[in-house]
Amino acid sequence: MVYLQITLKIAAANRAAAAGVYRQYKAPFLATIAGAKSKELLVRDEDVQVLHGFESAAHAQSYLASALFTADVVGALKPLLEDAPNVRIYEAA
Repeated sequence: MVYLQITLKIAAANRAAAAGVYRQYKAPFLATIAGAKSKELLVRDEDVQVLHGFESAAHAQSYLASALFTADVVGALKPLLEDAPNVRIYEAA
């Protein structure tokens, strides 16, 4: 399994809106993105993380270039972000 972790700096006042974006695009992500296995929202005091599970790193990279991510998800989150997202891909050992 490969994980795509996107860490977002979002003010507490905007976290409900960010969670709404997560809920809006979770089902389309799982239904339409090749290799998609899971998607979880992790909320901490200092940031919000979205953890995506994929069959391979190539699938994760493809998602980052997809219209669903670049136009829909990024477009919806952009007004809520305080800083550029931190994007990392991990492979489970």
